[in-house]
Amino acid sequence: MTIPATALCIILGMMPLLILPALPSVGWLVAATAAALIALRGPLPLRYVGATLLAGCWGVFIAHQSLEPANDNTWRNQQVEAVILATDGATTHTVNIIKREGRWLPGAIPVTLYGSYLPEPACPGQRWAMSVALRPVHGQLNEGGFDNQRHALSQGRTLTGRMLHASVLDASCSLRGGYIASVSSALARYEWRDVILALGFGERLNVSDEVKTLMRDTGTAHLMAISGLHIALAGGIGWGGARLLQRGLPARRIGHRFPLIAGLVLSALYTWLAGGNPPALRTFIALTICGAISLSGRQWSGWQRWLCCIGGILLIDPLTALSQSLWLSALAVAALLFWYQWVPFRPGACCRPVRILYGMLHLQAGITLLLIPLQIAIFHGISLTSLLANLIAVPGITFVSVPLILGGMVLHLLPLPAAEQGIWWLADSSLELLFSALGSLPTGWLDVDERWQWLAFAPWCAIVLWRLKLAAALPGVTASLLCAALFPLFRPAEQGRWTVHMLDVGHGLAMVIERNGRAILYDTGNSWAGGDSGKQTIIPWLHWHHLQPEGIILSHEHLDHRGGLDSILTTWPMLPVRSPLGWAGHLPCERGQAWRWQELSFTVHWPLPGQRRTGNNGSCVVTVDDGQHSMLLTGDIEADAELAMLKHHWQFMRADIIQVPHHGSRTSSTAALLGQVDGSAALASVARYNAWRLPSEKVIERYLRRGYRWSDTAHAGQISVNFSAHGWQIARYREHILPRWYHQWFGVSAVSG
Repeated sequence: MTIPATALCIILGMMPLLILPALPSVGWLVAATAAALIALRGPLPLRYVGATLLAGCWGVFIAHQSLEPANDNTWRNQQVEAVILATDGATTHTVNIIKREGRWLPGAIPVTLYGSYLPEPACPGQRWAMSVALRPVHGQLNEGGFDNQRHALSQGRTLTGRMLHASVLDASCSLRGGYIASVSSALARYEWRDVILALGFGERLNVSDEVKTLMRDTGTAHLMAISGLHIALAGGIGWGGARLLQRGLPARRIGHRFPLIAGLVLSALYTWLAGGNPPALRTFIALTICGAISLSGRQWSGWQRWLCCIGGILLIDPLTALSQSLWLSALAVAALLFWYQWVPFRPGACCRPVRILYGMLHLQAGITLLLIPLQIAIFHGISLTSLLANLIAVPGITFVSVPLILGGMVLHLLPLPAAEQGIWWLADSSLELLFSALGSLPTGWLDVDERWQWLAFAPWCAIVLWRLKLAAALPGVTASLLCAALFPLFRPAEQGRWTVHMLDVGHGLAMVIERNGRAILYDTGNSWAGGDSGKQTIIPWLHWHHLQPEGIILSHEHLDHRGGLDSILTTWPMLPVRSPLGWAGHLPCERGQAWRWQELSFTVHWPLPGQRRTGNNGSCVVTVDDGQHSMLLTGDIEADAELAMLKHHWQFMRADIIQVPHHGSRTSSTAALLGQVDGSAALASVARYNAWRLPSEKVIERYLRRGYRWSDTAHAGQISVNFSAHGWQIARYREHILPRWYHQWFGVSAVSG
């Protein structure tokens, strides 16, 4: 087997980590490993199968190992010793736990701690004694939303936690930490200090949301971190410096090995300065593999080198297969190889500056067109200004800002304060000009829904059809491919079907009633400093599913139910809002009201007419009915109001499904309500780690005794109920919509707080 073929087997062997619903057992792993070793001793085709299977076993073994800390009694408060890796200077700290309950651990456990200030300023490398409450990583799961659990596992961080108490044991910073602190102090008076630290050291915790949003909207977010481009640039500087040194040497002393080794050494140093963040580390591994291939004298093609780099990265860290940034980088390189092979750059007879400009346009056009499928799959949108923005930002950051920052980092080590401040000023000014230019571009971000996923591959197909001249030779095949890609855009809605989605918004409530491409919202989730559920979850979810909202029902005024209202109304200003609050512009929501929407009947049961109740007991309670099946939406109504509602309106309360009142609190869900509704399923919107430890176990038992099937968003993620003439079905994200091993409920299943 050749090395590139082995690398391909490794890549194929790791792919099941992306789609396995559950990790195979240890017994299966042992049997599969034995079978793979036997296959490796057989004929060549069987060796390929054996190598692929062995790589898959290695990936599954590492996945099992990564989950051990998350399943190791994480509900108890623990005394640990930890080394600071990174801190935002406020309430977010990344640490390595090296001792637990006084015992040294065989390997450090990385943990991100949230919500508490350290008692004194900290820097990377310090060792602290801490009392911590550790918990397994857990993320909100919605179709088309950010997958926090997958991201955390791809980074090797399966634990988060809360710091209860801390005291410093060793206040000395690491060499890197002290250097970063010193450079940060020298940059204190510069406006773009946080961006300089991000580009120089990969420290992005303090970069403002405005800068991140601007770079996302212009398609230049890949330049913000220390990425492959910057590590490769450092390696190129090392290679170029070595070549300059060789100019002064006799010919017999000049060889190709010294520049390669010098480039790798400098790229390794820059990777260390970046804190070994995954993109930088992956780039260094790839550069090392490419360097080893060059030193060996093998004349391999770009595709063979690409296979070896991806295979090597996955062999060293199999869980990198879960990383979206890996596949974005890998596809970017593959797109360049494909682009220059199938659409070669032929500038013709023109002057050098024009050739350079044409070359940049040619390169950026290829990247922009060929990365559309992955951009839609990951970011659910594309930047219409990315071509122009990258023509400005890529050379500006790569050839101006980053070299200036690297120069400032070197000068900071020398007793030349004037020169250092001069170069920092130049770096700051270059970033000011760059972001001013990006900010002057029109808003270019375009949200794209899931129907466009297959059509996004059109540039790849068009290039192949054009170069092979298949469009004219096989017009039927070309037309069939185009129709297949366009079909989702014109697929008719299924008649008679409607769906209620309970979105996973943590502690809060946000429900979407969907029919015929239209939607009604019942509550809008929570809000917090710097964001809300509307902006983070509901609006992207509606865009991704190509749903047009036509109204909002607001149950009551508590923030966890109306937190996303302003963001949603900013996006769709003309949406009518119905609530019991009596606020300006709101339609009333009180008993006796009924209306039709998309052939569904809405009936309000509470509050009583003329009453302006506030708080939970003022919740607008609504039944949605199609004539055969119904669902009761209850907001946060509590026991007193439940009994009063039944007294006035008991004969209309029956429903197949109930939204559990008040997130499953023991103050709600009385036996009288459950008996009168007489439903079959109960859905609760709760957060796993909520301060109130909801839902109450007694409430869950009460529903189960009454014959209800219980589901909650903490365990299930997004919950969707599909109604049709044939009945209704519940689909849970973790079990039905996208069951994956990395979506499981890690840790102790009985603990929600």
